[in-house]
Amino acid sequence: MTGETKAGPPAARKDDDNMGPMPRKAVLAMPEYHPPLAGRDALRLDFNENTFAPSPRVMDRIKAITAEGLTKYPERGPVEVAVAAHLGLQADQVLLTNGVDEAIHICCTTFLDAEDEALIWTPTFFMYDVNVGLMAPGGLRRVQSDESMEFPLERFLAAITPKTKLIMIASPNNPTGAVVPRQALLHIAAAAPDAVLFVDEAYFHFHGETTLSDVGTVPNLVVGRTFSKAYGLANLRIGMLAGDAELIAHMRKVCSPYNVNGVALDCLMAAMEDTEYLDWYVEQVRSGREKMAAGLDALGVAYFPSAANFLLIKIGPKHKELVEAMRRNGVLLRDRSTDPGCDGFVRITIGVAEQVETGLAALKASLEEIAWTR
Repeated sequence: MTGETKAGPPAARKDDDNMGPMPRKAVLAMPEYHPPLAGRDALRLDFNENTFAPSPRVMDRIKAITAEGLTKYPERGPVEVAVAAHLGLQADQVLLTNGVDEAIHICCTTFLDAEDEALIWTPTFFMYDVNVGLMAPGGLRRVQSDESMEFPLERFLAAITPKTKLIMIASPNNPTGAVVPRQALLHIAAAAPDAVLFVDEAYFHFHGETTLSDVGTVPNLVVGRTFSKAYGLANLRIGMLAGDAELIAHMRKVCSPYNVNGVALDCLMAAMEDTEYLDWYVEQVRSGREKMAAGLDALGVAYFPSAANFLLIKIGPKHKELVEAMRRNGVLLRDRSTDPGCDGFVRITIGVAEQVETGLAALKASLEEIAWTR
């Protein structure tokens, strides 16, 4: 999820008599996300996407879209009613978003004033940093994982203060694959009743445990979902917020009325309704994850346990060389060494069975090319 990052550029110096327009100080100071998207014409084991295809029903639905349909503004409301019913929620508890990225932006925009604090654990999804920095400059508080990359519950609870107004936790987490048990999340929500707890469940399908059933009974809980991963709709950009109806109403005010395009809305229900296809793809990833882990064991490469569709692996000083060698061998990896505590780590996405085999073969060849040793 996270890309090459750097702090925002300092304000350009101009003559005092000709300063010209300048952005807010928060924009100048906020970090910037640089997704390395160029030249991704190899096997895409770098971005945690669905590496195969969405449901065939999605392709059928795209073919049925008419020219007249493209001239209309998208209608999000009826699809939110259908999504809510599919998930056992009420329509006023659901807000569809332009991917989970916009969901994060909406949460930060709705609940953070400049003097507030937001709390995350690291390493995690970099877009939390970007959006908190925009709304509450200097207000981001991080709790670093130890070398195990497991969630530091006690230290996290101790970091909550009266200024904490937003807590963002990804489970399974990216880039580590670690999970935060549901009971721990409910404990955090109870410990910070004046803060919104945003649980990012982008990788839920590959793990199975969710807090979605607690929506409505835990008043400060908001759950984020994406349809980019298991459903394979990354290019259509569609995600979801689910939470207490009052919280969703506030976020709906912040959200653009036409934030999700009509093609995505048309395709979403086709994807959600094909549960047989979704179950097949998820099982491909789960079994592939086990096979990739066994292959890494055989190669002597250390990695972290993961409940997502990727593994974070420990390479050491030759991490950049490995990524370059893998590209030469037709497979893309993601270098995670810029994340806190991840120096020398790379991440590999789990695809369908044939892709796992290809990835492991390329990894074996690439490690030999760079003369890697433990």
